[in-house]
Amino acid sequence: MNRIFEKRVVPAAIIEDADKALHLAEAMLAGGMDIIEVTFRTDGAARAIKAISEKFPEMLVGAGTVLTCEQLDCAVDSGIRFAVAPGLNPKLVEASGALDVPFIPGVVTPTEIETAMALGLDLLKFFPAEAMGGAATLKALAGPYAHTGVRFVPTGGISMKNAAAYLELKVVAAVGGSWMIAPQLVKDGEWEAITQLCRESLSLSAA
Repeated sequence: MNRIFEKRVVPAAIIEDADKALHLAEAMLAGGMDIIEVTFRTDGAARAIKAISEKFPEMLVGAGTVLTCEQLDCAVDSGIRFAVAPGLNPKLVEASGALDVPFIPGVVTPTEIETAMALGLDLLKFFPAEAMGGAATLKALAGPYAHTGVRFVPTGGISMKNAAAYLELKVVAAVGGSWMIAPQLVKDGEWEAITQLCRESLSLSAA
């Protein structure tokens, strides 16, 4: 997870085509971005993960929208090195621990945060970030929890325009989003635009 802590941006991709996945990874790497979360929202997700992991071993590849233990097993077999979920499922927490895969479950309430902490987790996805009050809500949650060492990766409605407000918070390890690798950009093969957007996104952590 150190690479995520250093880059502070986790791009989330919805990929249908494994061939486009390779072009996408190449464009991202050209922009200095060596982290990608491929969401399990398409039938081609596992193939895309496998293709990127094999062709570009320098890329830290994770699986997003992991909802079942079967998906987690499939993602691990495809070569992921971390997994992300929109919610907190104790069965997935247990399964990821058994597989020795870093797992970032989604939380949004104090009860969910404390449940995750009780399960031994200290890196949590805050989702859906903007819909649940954005950076202001996370700042409020930092009050009772920052001293515990718990940190968050907010996602959902985050863009270049509002990412800085999250990254200013000490409890935010990184932000997640798809603005730099939006599905339409991938579909249209806008690789140079993706490279530039990755460069601009990485500048957020240096600001």
